[in-house]
Amino acid sequence: MLRRVAALCALGLAAAQPASSAEVRAAVLRVDYPGLLPISRLDLPPEDLGFAGAELATEDNATTGGFLGDTYAVHDVAVAPEEAQAAFDQLVTEGYGIVVVLAHRDEVLAFADSAPEGMLILNAEATDESLRGEDCRANVLHVAPSERMLTDALAQFLVWKRWERWFLIHGSHPEDLALAQAYEASAEKFGATIAEEREFEDRGGARVTDTGQAQVQQQIPLFTQDARRHDVVVAADASDVFAAYLPFQTWDARPVTGSAGLRPVTWHPAHESWGATQMQNRFEALAHRPMREEDYQAWLALRVVGEAVTRTRSADPQAIRDYALGPDFEVGAFKGQPLTFRDWNGQLRQPILLTDGRITVSVSPQEGFLHPVSTLDTLGLDRPESKCTAFGGGAE
Repeated sequence: MLRRVAALCALGLAAAQPASSAEVRAAVLRVDYPGLLPISRLDLPPEDLGFAGAELATEDNATTGGFLGDTYAVHDVAVAPEEAQAAFDQLVTEGYGIVVVLAHRDEVLAFADSAPEGMLILNAEATDESLRGEDCRANVLHVAPSERMLTDALAQFLVWKRWERWFLIHGSHPEDLALAQAYEASAEKFGATIAEEREFEDRGGARVTDTGQAQVQQQIPLFTQDARRHDVVVAADASDVFAAYLPFQTWDARPVTGSAGLRPVTWHPAHESWGATQMQNRFEALAHRPMREEDYQAWLALRVVGEAVTRTRSADPQAIRDYALGPDFEVGAFKGQPLTFRDWNGQLRQPILLTDGRITVSVSPQEGFLHPVSTLDTLGLDRPESKCTAFGGGAE
């Protein structure tokens, strides 16, 4: 009798084992660009920026994978821009077929164009619209939101509030001008008006000095004086030069949004809804600091990988990519609904948080903004507007 029971148990255990297990090796490549210190010391980047999020995702993947016999490992690399391509080539040599990239547009494109066939790159930082459009690459999936997703998210909220007349202030760097153009496009898309537009010229020099507060208190009111009637200030300051100085210093008493004040983000340490509190607690126990956007996006990129491996029972990068772009893929991300990819340009659909730095003020898409496929597609360029042809999509 005992032998029979043992035999039945053995058969049950054998049936419970997965047909095959997967060994998943991924790398996170972060490019550290030179620049001035941030305006606020609270924004100084930690040494493990992005890497801590990747470590948490690897733990999460291993928890699920342990039941299936899957194993996960992640390798972190941080380099200067001039060393980026060599570092990427070394990852290729070492056999990494999945690489999460925290880098700017030019590096993402260089990696994509030099990658061997079958490699998968997950963009976890660059928001440039062209990477999802005319410069899209079939071997790149975008976990980071596009610039237009972010500006559309804020625009929806401002229109919902009926703050439809905007005073747009942008910086003088190319990335500031690109962000300003995105806000202009979002305003047109949702029926807002740019009442006035001004450029804040970056003249160099230290941004934080002993007399900085006194200078700002005198300069910003004068800079914003005599603006046309407006409901809200929208700052386009991708270079982090001036926007942080706008709140409470503008000539007219108006809310500040965009690059300061109310900001569109993928993640914030104050976010608590939809189970996010347990995510925050787990990350803080691991990293001993709050979770930043780069951490969240690296975490999300590797969770995309983990979810695809679990469903396909394959660690092949091409199989992961194909499943992620398919109709059955979805991944939970503590944002109230499953996230999916746009199959025409490789962009991950996701809600965007609007934060004032202390709380989550709102989450876009806003109520009342409708779409025939997904309300998340009201954020960013839609399929008919796409210039991406690498995925077989684009304008119809």
